[in-house]
Formats: sequence, C-alpha cells, structure tokens
Amino acid sequence: MSRTVVHLLRHGEVDNPAKILYGRLPGYRLSELGVRMADAATKALAGRDVIAVFSSPLERALQTAEPIAAQFGLQVSVDDRLIESENLFEGYAFGVGDGVLRHPGNWWALRNPLRPTWGEPYRQVAQRMYAALLAARAAAIGHEAVCVSHQLPIWILRRYLEHKRLWHDPRRRECSLASLTSVRFDATTVVGLDYGEPAAHLTALSPGARDAKGA
Repeated sequence: MSRTVVHLLRHGEVDNPAKILYGRLPGYRLSELGVRMADAATKALAGRDVIAVFSSPLERALQTAEPIAAQFGLQVSVDDRLIESENLFEGYAFGVGDGVLRHPGNWWALRNPLRPTWGEPYRQVAQRMYAALLAARAAAIGHEAVCVSHQLPIWILRRYLEHKRLWHDPRRRECSLASLTSVRFDATTVVGLDYGEPAAHLTALSPGARDAKGA
C-alpha cells in the first residue's frame, strides 16, 4: 500500500488597503508580510518528500507556491479547480455600515446561507476541490504534493472529507493565512488529516489575518 500526503496551503496575506472582497479579481498580490508568510510555509516544508506543486491561477496563490517549487527544483502546475470561490460581492467593501449590505437591494443575495445564494454553491466547491486533491495524490503516489489554494475552498474540502455539513460559520474556519491542511492517504483512502500554522508568528502581526474577505 502506498502512503501519500497532499498539503493544502492557503496563500499569505494580500495587499488590500481598500479592504474590499477581492475574490477572483486579478491584480491582488501578496503584501510584504504575505511574502514572509510564504517563506515560513516554504521552510516548514523543507525536508519533506514533495515531488509536485499545484496552485490556483490567482496571483497571490502563485506567489506563495513559487518559493516552495523552487526549494524542491520543481515547476508550479496551475490547476483551475483550486481557485477561490465565486462571489457576487467581489470588488466591494462587505459590511452593513460601510459596504454593500447598507443597501437593502443587495440583501436578496443572502437569502439562503446554506447554499449559499451569494456565490458558488458549497457542493460545487467541494466537488472541484476533491477532484484537485485526487489529481495531486495521483501525481505524487508514495510521496507528497502541495496544493496552494484559498481559505473557503480548503475549509469546504476539509468539511467534506470529515463528512460534516458544508454550510458553516465563517468566523470558525480553521484555515489561517499560510496554514497547512495535510491530507494523508493509504493508497486511495484518506486515513488522516493534520493542520498546522507555520506562519502563526506572522499572522499575529496582521489585524485582518483571520478575516474572510477574498481569502
């Protein structure tokens, strides 16, 4: 039986001075602190048996993936299934007093938080992320792979693997910036899941680090 590990890595902090929900919008790159977070994740993976690195196509994810791939002499493979979830409020500040929620006309999008009605259905997120996970496992059978993605997709995949309901309280997500959610396989069977925060010492320096905006 071959044992394989796929590490799901959330990207580092993003330069977002306007504090908008950036989602899939292009042009959002890591902040200086985010680059340091990517370096911390890279160091945490040093010495591991990584033979494949995959990334969401968004800039912040690619920036996080590149130093990891370089450390192992690999190229980053883009997998569109690792992309951030769609969201109707991309490009806007999200809030009641200073964002789109101050306009009652936008409230219709929040009518069903179980689906959710403001963006990509959770079931769809789980299915594409699970497919990306299996592809990474197949590429690294008997070794390890890294997949750089985003907070919501990683968290939804984790809940899916743990057979939990997909709708949840965003404030309770255990998926900090530059965190590692590692899925262990025995052949094709998931046998365990580990979580770590190699950039925890840097996360404390970022006031919005656990914020869900465009994560």
